[in-house]
This record gives sequence, structure tokens and C-alpha cells, in this order.
Amino acid sequence: MGAAVVGRDGVVDQVRRFLTEGRPVLLEGPAGIGKTMVHRALLDAAARDGWLLLCCAPTETERALPFAALADVLAPLADRMGELSPPQRAALTGVLLTGDVTEPIDERAVGAATRALLEAAAADPARPRVLVAVDDAPWLDPPSERALRFALRRVVPRVAVLVTARADRPREAPAPLGLDHGATGGSLERMALGPLGVGALHHVLRAETGRVLPRPLLVRVAEESGGNPLLAIELARAVLRLPQLPAPGADLPAAPSLRQLVADRLATLPPPTRHAIRLAALSGVPTLAGLARAGVDAADLDAAEEAGLVAVTGEQVAFVHPVYAAALRAEVPPGVRRRLHRLLADTAQDPDERARQLARCVDAPDAAAAAEIAAAAARQRARGAPEIAAGLYDTAARLTPPDHADAHARWRLAAAQCRYDSGDYPAARAAAELAVQELTGPARGEALLVRAVIAFSADEPPETIVGYAERALAAAPEGSTLAGRIHAHLGMIRDAPDPARRHAERAVALLAGSPADRAEHAAALFLLLFNEVRAGLPARTELLEQGLAEEGEEPSWLAGNVPAIWWRALDDHDRSRERLHRMLERAAARGDEPYQHELLCHLGETELLAGRWADAAAHLAAARELGEQYGADAAGVEWLEGMLLAYRGRLDAATRIAEAGLRKAAETDDPWRRRIHAQLAGYAALTGGRLAEAARHYGVLAATVDEMGLVEPIAQRFEPDWLEACVGAGDLATAEAVLERLAVRHRRLPRPWTTLGLARSRVLLAGARGRDPSDALAELAAARAAVPAGVLPLDRARCLLVAGVAHRRVRRRREAREALSAAAAEFDALGAAALAARARAEAERTGGRVAPRQLTGTELEVARLAAAGRTNRIIADTLFISPKTVEANLARVYRKLGVTSRAELGAAMARGAGDG
Repeated sequence: MGAAVVGRDGVVDQVRRFLTEGRPVLLEGPAGIGKTMVHRALLDAAARDGWLLLCCAPTETERALPFAALADVLAPLADRMGELSPPQRAALTGVLLTGDVTEPIDERAVGAATRALLEAAAADPARPRVLVAVDDAPWLDPPSERALRFALRRVVPRVAVLVTARADRPREAPAPLGLDHGATGGSLERMALGPLGVGALHHVLRAETGRVLPRPLLVRVAEESGGNPLLAIELARAVLRLPQLPAPGADLPAAPSLRQLVADRLATLPPPTRHAIRLAALSGVPTLAGLARAGVDAADLDAAEEAGLVAVTGEQVAFVHPVYAAALRAEVPPGVRRRLHRLLADTAQDPDERARQLARCVDAPDAAAAAEIAAAAARQRARGAPEIAAGLYDTAARLTPPDHADAHARWRLAAAQCRYDSGDYPAARAAAELAVQELTGPARGEALLVRAVIAFSADEPPETIVGYAERALAAAPEGSTLAGRIHAHLGMIRDAPDPARRHAERAVALLAGSPADRAEHAAALFLLLFNEVRAGLPARTELLEQGLAEEGEEPSWLAGNVPAIWWRALDDHDRSRERLHRMLERAAARGDEPYQHELLCHLGETELLAGRWADAAAHLAAARELGEQYGADAAGVEWLEGMLLAYRGRLDAATRIAEAGLRKAAETDDPWRRRIHAQLAGYAALTGGRLAEAARHYGVLAATVDEMGLVEPIAQRFEPDWLEACVGAGDLATAEAVLERLAVRHRRLPRPWTTLGLARSRVLLAGARGRDPSDALAELAAARAAVPAGVLPLDRARCLLVAGVAHRRVRRRREAREALSAAAAEFDALGAAALAARARAEAERTGGRVAPRQLTGTELEVARLAAAGRTNRIIADTLFISPKTVEANLARVYRKLGVTSRAELGAAMARGAGDG
């Protein structure tokens, strides 16, 4: 589905199902909510399915043109007019303007002719369905409306009907064309299009404006537009016309059309009403009681309610649309506005509302006001609203008198941290740099540490990140817990394992025994384990256990994911997955979207290795969307998406990602980016049979790892693939060296992947050297038996592939066929199309048949329905399975039968039926 209907996939699928069942559908909603876009998407889908489309989209100006809409609807049936009776044909001649009209048009004959043409079209076996679709039905000209009303109630459900209508309260308005009465009333499906969520609006605004709004600003645009795409686009354009983006807490600009609309309505209101709704617009959550304390009589709101600006329900006063309140605030003069905020502050009973109003009316240093505002900021931060808290902390810092330096520093730092937590990195960077300029002593060290963390998360150059952290360390008192925390951060920031290990050791020593820093001490223990292993030292897993015991309920963001990375490195995917999901839930509860992005990437990588590729794809899609919204570097997501594409056999797309990543790595001299994209490029080339190219990429990866001092690159497992590429390219000397390198890694830290990789590599090398592979094959069989069946399914299947080829080369045809058939089946189960094809090709070279070509029961039923021309949705409904299950079964059917289209599938099924 295109960007125009993003966020509406569920609605489109549901409407398509109703239309297929013959149930008329009425799509309703306010102007700009996206009815027409959904309508067009449904027409496109129906056209792809071969439906006959009879459509019209009347406009206000066409309402005065008799039969204009009906002519559009019936135009595709004009060639069937000869089938009508003479009176009906004469009536439609005037409607379609296909001949001379000498007599007045008989509307009853037009209705009967419309019905007759629709019935004839519905009976045509060449079309699966006929769809009458009217977009914006209230603008139908009256004669067209009467003719369609007459015909449709007589042809439904043989003819599908789709109508859209603008309605603010769709359930209370009568349905157009009388669809809610008579024969169609009982089957009519009325569907109200609701507001779009933040994620969907992100895609809409990016497509319409060409810009990506920072996540906190995007959330505000979504709130103030009420999720209406048209209003959101207008509001976003008004924001982007500003010289700089609005600060958190500042009003967003109202679009010119909305300002004029509100101004026109205000001009008709009496002065007390204008004063009342100004106060309501400036209030956080306006109520009658709160406005009464500010001197507003409830009767003063009546005129505003009649003008359609506000709605009063019980005690609540709500603007009919959030943008009305924003437009009202924009027209209040600054002096008047401060006085109104002061009035609301003095009469507010809720402490948060009082603090919010104080923040807008106090403009001189005031210690008491600053403390109230900071307390409200802390509450907002605890509730998961860091962007709101940031603005309040900034105001508290600005209002703090000079003799309250500690409070000023604390609140300035909190403002920068909250902006970081909200994912607005540019604003966080500016706030941290302001704190660095204003603060002195240890507080300046804290500010520099925050600035280093922002630089790390925003993917600034490594020397910049380390520079800020080292300046922070210089500003911290020697031997302090602040110094310990900075050392812990340097243990994460430094990529080279030896300096990172030394920083982690110092952090462990300085943070030990500090109750306030238990989570950071646990993080330092994790980092010490991690970097000792990366430096080639034995794994002290007691550090991990001690850290897990100390961290408490809330792991530190600093290295809380290290245990999950460690367990993933050991192929303990269940344990890694459980921790990552638990941390993701907590990050979501806090509203910490940058950390959610990081955790989703780790989950994607975990599920890739675990063979759960659909789950991996879902996590990576969510990570990409979050990253786009707050401007994260997409390198990690792109690498993992590229690996998923390569695993699934889409090698061209994977290669394009790898090449772009390697170019970027060369431009920025980024070793991490070079490592990950060299691995992707190597795997894509290896799977595609470009063996010398694959060996070259893996050589670059190994050289980069060695230059960095990474004795054990925990997250990267590439030696078995490098060896396979070298063997295929005929470079056996390098292959022998790679085998020894892999053996050293296995001796240092045995893992399932090293067990399988070593055994697979020895079979390959034995075959390349012309030696008897029997011993190596026995070792391979033992390795597969030692690794549980659910662990590393791709690696296990590749072991079978290598074993099958080795058996074939020494003419053990039965063993070869069995291994290769099993490999093809396991690749099929994973969705590894390229490797499955290779396994079948190798099996065919043995002269035998490959059992996995046989279809399962479900696959056979799906294939029969697809060959008969049924859509995926109809197949899903017929077999009581989901459309995604249909797609997965069809993909397997295509692979097993060696076909690429439904036409070829039909022929293959016909041959199968002929063969009995």
C-alpha cells in the first residue's frame, strides 16, 4: 500500500472483505481524514482483481448538472445499451449524451435502465464482481441520486457498493442513497475513519513536505491536528515556514486558513465570550469550575458553543478541534496573555496546572516559582513526558536567582537530559552546550558527560565523542563517583577493547559500594566482562552474575543490553530475547524512544540468528520507523535488513545496501560501518556464487577487526563463510589460516556456531584437498547432534548442504540425496530461497528426486484455489487462515513446483491433475 493510505491497511482489508461478500460499505469521517485516499486504494485493489468499476466523484459545482454523476457511473456500460428496451434506451441516450434528445428524460425509465445495465453487468461471467463506487456522495446531483437509489436497492448484493461521505457524527447522519433502509439496510457496513497515529502521520508528512520532523514535534503536530492528515500537513507546513523549529512547550503556529477561520468566528462573539474562550485556550484542561474561579460565567460559553468552537459536556470544556485553541492563543497580544496566565496560576488548584501557568507569566528571578515549576517538571518526567519536562526545567533554571547555583545546575542538566530522552538530539545538543557554558566545577563535568552521551547516540565522529568524555573526566574530582560514572561511559564509548577495559576496571573500583550508583556499577561489571573477552582474555562470567544481582529492577541504559548481547553470542537466543523484551517494555513505559530503537535492533539481530525471520523483519521495521522520526543513523538497521534480504535470497538488494554502506564507511573512515557492511557484502557474494569477491570482502573485515585490536569480535561470526569463499576461489593457503583462526576462537570460547562452523569448514577443506571426507563428515554429524534442533537453523541446514555435496563427490549418492533433500526442506522452512535452490540443484546432480517438492495438505489447498483465480483474501477466508499464511504457503508452492506466476501455477496444477 502506498504512502497515501499508510496506517489504513486494516480498514482497506476489512472493506475489501465486506465488498467481496456483497455488503455495501459507507466510509465516513470529517474533511481531510483520508476518505478519498482509502477510496482510491480500494478501487486500485479491485481493478487488480479484475472487477468492473463503475465510479463517480461528484463535486459541489456539479450538483447543479442533472445526471452528471450517473453518466460517469454508466459510461463503461454504454456499449450494452442495445440490450435495453426502447424506452430505457431513449432515456439513457439523454443521460449519456450518445444521441439526439428530442423529448424530456423520463426519470423512472432512467432508474429502470440503470438497474437493467447493472444486472446485466453482474451476470457477465468475464468479471468476478461489479463495483459501484461514489466518492463524496452528498454532492450527487438529485436526478443521479434518485436513479442510483432506485437501482442499488434492487441489485445488492449481486453488485458491490462503496460510498464515502463527509460527516462529523457519522452514526447519527442518514446514509446516502438510502443505503440504511430497505433491502440494503440490514447489510450496510458503516465505517468511520478515525485519526491517524504518530507513526502513520510521520510517513504522510515526510511524503508531503519532504522533511522529517523531530519526534517530539511530530507528536505535538499529531495531537494538535487530532490525527487528521490534511490538518497535520497544513500545520507541518506552517511550522516549517518558521525561521527555526518551535521549542518544546512553545505554541505551534496555526495555519493561515485556520487563523482566518477562527478570526471570522471570534468577530461575531460578544466580549465576555471572547474572554472566556481565551482563558479556556490558555488552560491545560479547561473545566467550568476552573474557569469559574477565574471569573467566567458558564453562560459566557454559550455563544462560542453555538459558533462551533467549543463543546461543553458536564464539567469539561473542550475545543471542537485542537487547532482552534492554538489559533486562539496565537491571536492573544503578549501583554494580555501574561495577565491571563497570571490569573489562571492564581486560581489553579492543581499544582501542575499552576506551575504551567507560572512558567508563562513569571519573567524575573523567583526562587519559589522556579521550585514549583521544577517539581512539576519532575512529575512530568516520571509520567513519561520528557519533552514537556524539558521546557519546564529550562524555565525553572532561567528563573533561579544567582545565589541558588546548585538548583540552577541541577535543572539545567535535567533539561538537557530530558531533551535527550525525548529523542530530539539537536535540541539536546544545544541544551547540553548551554549547560557546559554556564556551569562550573563538577556540574560542568556532568554537562560534558551528557554532551558525550548525546554525541554517541547521534553518531557524531568518534574523536568528538571521546573528546567530550575526556573533558568531563578532567572536570570531575579525582576518585569521585562522578569520575567512576564517566569511566563507565568511556568503557562503552571506546571501541578499542584495551582502553575500554581499563576504563571499565576503574569504574568498577570507583562505583563499588555506592548505593546511588548500583545500576552504573552493574553496567561497569558488564562492560568489564565484555571488553576483557573482546581483548582475548578468558570470560569471567562471575562478573555477569554479580552485575545481574546488583542492577535491581531497572537496568542501566549504559550497558543493560550487554547481557543480552552476551547470551546471543553464546546462541542462547531465548534468554537474550526475554531480556530484550523486558527492557523494551520498560523503555516504552518511560517514553524512551532512542533506547527502544536500540533494543529493537538487538531483537532483530537475535531473531535473525534464531531463524525467526518474520519477527526479525517486524522488529527492524519498527526500529527504522522510530529512527526516521528522531534522526538516528540508519546504518545498523540497514545492515540487518540487508542480512535478512541476503538470507531470503534477495541478493541484488542486499548487495546494493552493502555497497552503499562501504562507500559511507570509506567517506567517514568508520571501522564499525566497514566491518558490518563488509560482512553483508561477503555473504551476498558468497550466496550468489561470486566467491573471489566474497573472499576479498571477508579479508577486509578481518583486517579491520585486527587493526582495532579486537581479538574476539563477539558480535561477528564470519570465519566459516570466509573459508568457504576461499575454498571456492581456490585459495587454500588462506583457507587453512582461516580454519586455524576459527579454531582459536572456538578454544577460547566454545559456542554452537563455532562448533558447527568448524565441522563444516573441515569438510570443505578436506574436499578441496582431495582427502577422504569420512572423518570430517562424522565430526559434522556429531556437531549437528550436539546442537539442539531449534538453535541456529540456517547454520544447521548449511551443514547438511556441505555434507550432501561432499557425499556426492565421493559417489555416495543415497547419502547425498538424503542430506541435500533434508537441506532443501530446512531452507524452505526458513525461507532461504537461494540456498534452497542450490540444494535442489546439487540434488539433481545426484540423479535422484527431491522429496521437498511434494506439497503439504495446506499448500495443496492454497495452490488449487490460487490456480482457480481466487485472491489471497478469498483463499484466507475459505481456509480460515490469515492472508500472510496464504502468502507464505504460495511462496513455498512456487519454489517446490518451480513456477513464478499464477498462470504457471495453473498449468502445473492442471498437469498434476492429468497425471492423477
